[in-house]
Amino acid sequence: MALVFSCFPISELRRRLVFSFVRLVTVAGAAGALTSEHMLAGRGTRAVVRVLDLLRVQFSAGEASPEHLRIGVRGEDEAFFQLRQMGYVIVARNFRSPRCHGEIDLIGWEGDILCFVEVKTRTSQDVKTAEAAVDRHKRREVAEVAREYLKKLPVSCQWRFDIVSVYYVGRTSRPQIEIFRNASLAA
Repeated sequence: MALVFSCFPISELRRRLVFSFVRLVTVAGAAGALTSEHMLAGRGTRAVVRVLDLLRVQFSAGEASPEHLRIGVRGEDEAFFQLRQMGYVIVARNFRSPRCHGEIDLIGWEGDILCFVEVKTRTSQDVKTAEAAVDRHKRREVAEVAREYLKKLPVSCQWRFDIVSVYYVGRTSRPQIEIFRNASLAA
């Protein structure tokens, strides 16, 4: 086990294990109704992610990232599970294109519509709302990356841009999640 940890940074190992596990429990191309089997798969995936997070904290002495980045990753994970629970089929996380700047947090299908999802996580609602933090610059970057992704798909593909706001009121509380469907990329 120490050999595995020395080959990859813990964050990379976590990403690889989570993606492998998600592939096992996700029914490929199934955008239909969720069954109790799907719900259990989501709970199992969430449990694996939490265990991996605990192991990452335990074994990563020199890889400590700033708290705001850890909260952001935690918010993206919660948004991922929430969208899956709602029937989205997530096909990419943290998608980047070598041809342009920026990334798209989540890409998934809701029925026959491809959704590009930007996730914003906040620990307070006192300052700027999470959805307001997706400013003109970020929308432009998302639009560029989305165009690159759409080049791989048929021209007739329907798509939209969604924003997911994740708020953590307390450190151990369940997050409040709001989804803004069909948000405008023009700002």
